[in-house]
Amino acid sequence: MVTLPRQEESDTGGHMVVCGDDGLAHRLSAELRGVYRQRVVLVHPESLRDERTDGELTGTASGFAVPPVRCVTADAPTKEALLRAGAHRATALALLYEDDETNLRAALAARRLSPGLRLVVRMYNRKLGQHLEELLDQAALVAMPGMDRSVLEASTTVLSDADTAAPSLVATAVADTNKVVQADGLLLRAAERPAPGRGEVPAPGLCTLALLTSTTTDPAGSDGSDASGSRGPQLLPDDATVQASTGRGMVVLEAVRREGPALPARRLSRRGAPLGEMLSVRLRWSLAGIVAAVLALTVTTTALTDADPVHAAYLTLLDLFSINDPALEETTTRKVLQLSSGLVGLALLPLLVAGGLEALGTFRTAGALRRPPRGLQGHIVLLGLGKIGARVLGRLHELGIPVVCVEQDPEARGIPLARDLGVPVVLGDVTEDGVLGTARVHRADALLALTSSDTTNLEATLAARAIRNDLRVALRLYDDDFATAVYRTLRSAHPEAVTRSRSVSHLAAPAFAGAMMGRQILGAIFVERKVLLFAALLVAGHPQLEGRTVTEAIRPGAWRVLALDTARPESRSPDLANSSHDEQHTSLLWDLHPGHVLRADDRVVVATTRRGLAELLGTPRPDSARLPGPMEG
Repeated sequence: MVTLPRQEESDTGGHMVVCGDDGLAHRLSAELRGVYRQRVVLVHPESLRDERTDGELTGTASGFAVPPVRCVTADAPTKEALLRAGAHRATALALLYEDDETNLRAALAARRLSPGLRLVVRMYNRKLGQHLEELLDQAALVAMPGMDRSVLEASTTVLSDADTAAPSLVATAVADTNKVVQADGLLLRAAERPAPGRGEVPAPGLCTLALLTSTTTDPAGSDGSDASGSRGPQLLPDDATVQASTGRGMVVLEAVRREGPALPARRLSRRGAPLGEMLSVRLRWSLAGIVAAVLALTVTTTALTDADPVHAAYLTLLDLFSINDPALEETTTRKVLQLSSGLVGLALLPLLVAGGLEALGTFRTAGALRRPPRGLQGHIVLLGLGKIGARVLGRLHELGIPVVCVEQDPEARGIPLARDLGVPVVLGDVTEDGVLGTARVHRADALLALTSSDTTNLEATLAARAIRNDLRVALRLYDDDFATAVYRTLRSAHPEAVTRSRSVSHLAAPAFAGAMMGRQILGAIFVERKVLLFAALLVAGHPQLEGRTVTEAIRPGAWRVLALDTARPESRSPDLANSSHDEQHTSLLWDLHPGHVLRADDRVVVATTRRGLAELLGTPRPDSARLPGPMEG
């Protein structure tokens, strides 16, 4: 970043202001200038001046023409600091402080400075964030009564870095990728596929996003070749080009799904106990024996006496509970049957008492944390139930993926959620012997180390690899240099295993950047050294889309229509990137008929280049030179 003298501050406005006190502010500034070519003013405290941003290894932007970032030093986002940063003339303002109250105060001050300013606020408290969003939108509407509804929906966006990073962390654990876009609760990934051979059908998917330069993918996780003289990837090719392509790999858009058994729903209630745990196996077998004995006595009574089956069953139960008259005047057969029923009744009494005690004990402990079942396998071991771990746990449970959590602090944020969902939890220090074994890590599909300590995450990873050397691992690391050393060492020591380092701020930055661009941006995915944007657009006002069929609305190399929002305009989610629907309840239709005509009131999801999006929106954009893509670690 470049710090400009104060006298060089621009008075023209049109820039974006980012305020924050941690690595997310730096990441967002880099995202806005590198992907969207925006002029950025960064407001940060003095203590953050020389701090490295956290997380995943990224390429550098040296040699590429990107706008500089002007830095303003301020301990807090006061009115004076916002004025120095030119927030009153800016297009958008992001408030990214870790303290919710600080962001709330700054958002109210910024709305008074500029009623039409687009605000993006970071808040962990969802309920407070929803109220704040409604309040700030109402304030903007009062100050600007003629504001368009679409502009009002984008005027204030409240996001949580934990919520926005959770889908990518889940995709890393499930599908080993961080090239993820979320649309109406559905996780979509850009999956690289090798070039199809002669006569082979190209890899299935929602659509083909690009044809790659090379024919193979790099198992180490790089994003393609940048060799001199390379043709570069061909973005958004048409179907004919894909069918005719030979010798080139491709990037296919597909939904993130997990193959294997889903999480069984066997709970009596949200806080109830599993039916299988109410009674022990021995007790269940004993009760089954009693029922079988009663049926046998009923059948015998029907066969040896004149009683019909219903009357025979009635007599057997009376004898079983010892409430029938003695068969003194009856036949010997009837006397023997009565004595047999009485003996069965004597065995039933202790079983009923034992069953009642077991059920009572089970319900009393239903609020306690569950232990991992002995036969559990194919699950994900989640280390850490803090702010990030709790959100990831919720997403994994929504996808029906079995999870075992490990947490040292019994008062952690995610403990009540785990108890509520009935997810097994191991309380203990993950670095101690036996803790990972209790979590059944030797039978797990993946390990997600999401604690706030780099050393704890690394130590847990090494311990898990000692138990199972081919385990897929994704660990959260803060320091860049440390992440580089860890990734290279683990890749060399365990070449057959998949290791990924992830940073919450790096994963969350695209969602915050999309909100600053007006909330129509759902996300961005790098393809080698180029970038694809995913946007939700109203068809009205776009002559390239309105009145055209899906096939006619596609422009190869510029944009492609992917999905149609089937919800009514009044019931549509204002922000598809952060909606919480699941795959079964999504309103997006991905399998569009090529002859479907797009109407003015339709909303569509498109994949587009920066230049293509600028043409669709009717705004001039800088030349979209090739960008360095992030290298997965």
